[in-house]
Amino acid sequence: MTSRPEHLPEQLALLSDVHAAEHLTAGVLEGREDIPSIALNKVAEPMPSDDPRWRLHRVRDLIDDALSRFRGERPTAADAWLAPRLHETLRMTRKEAADKQFWTYLAVGVAPDYVVWRHLSDPHRSDSRARVARDRFVGPHYKQAFARLWWAAELFRDGSDYRPAVATCGSQDMLNSALRLDVVDHRPTALALVGLLERGTVRTGREVNALTSAVNAAAATLMYDVLAPDAERDGEPLRDWIAGAGSALPSPRDQLPEGPEEQPAQPEAVEILVGHFAELFAEAPVRGRAPHEDE
Repeated sequence: MTSRPEHLPEQLALLSDVHAAEHLTAGVLEGREDIPSIALNKVAEPMPSDDPRWRLHRVRDLIDDALSRFRGERPTAADAWLAPRLHETLRMTRKEAADKQFWTYLAVGVAPDYVVWRHLSDPHRSDSRARVARDRFVGPHYKQAFARLWWAAELFRDGSDYRPAVATCGSQDMLNSALRLDVVDHRPTALALVGLLERGTVRTGREVNALTSAVNAAAATLMYDVLAPDAERDGEPLRDWIAGAGSALPSPRDQLPEGPEEQPAQPEAVEILVGHFAELFAEAPVRGRAPHEDE
């Protein structure tokens, strides 16, 4: 199995897709080879600043703890634990988090062993050689191993409360479907989707897919931010939270961390959309559901 890199510098870095491709060999993707970390770091670009937020070992220690905690369990179980702690450890603005090269370096240069452990396919299910999809290292934010977790925590947290993000990441179907939707940038929409999941309105993967498809389709004609306005968000708590990263303790392992002290979404707005989305789901076609159940 792919091992932890032998050489880890003090600071995180940026890695282009071109340089990543040179190291993502078939042996690495199949978990049979290690990435030559010294050679990789020679082509990585330093972060724009030496901000203490970019200390590599802080995030590597977190990933090591995730591996230790979940080594004997199904790898998918690690998502709900790691997502809020990764977000709290990597205190970034959305603009910073949109830099694909950052996540590529984290996956290829810092924790390829985690990516292989978490995303190596089951050869018994695919009837082929076990392999990690390349986009888990270099893919878009809803596919890349670490970007998907950070963005799930960012989009589904309610102010400082990460519990909705934990619920989202606890359902692979919700995580994989909802994170692709532009509408989850509207916080009451994201929280309403989680609400339907937590209340048991949607349970199976097919139901989650039907719900998210219906919500996304309806967004073409209905403006959710008008129907259920979000609370006005002040950027000061986020700036303070980011500024405090250098002196922050490591993210707590046995209790949820706290995000920036932003004002939560208005519960009334979330409930409006919970009701509306429940109606959309009731009318949505669900593959495998009997016709009378759609009435």
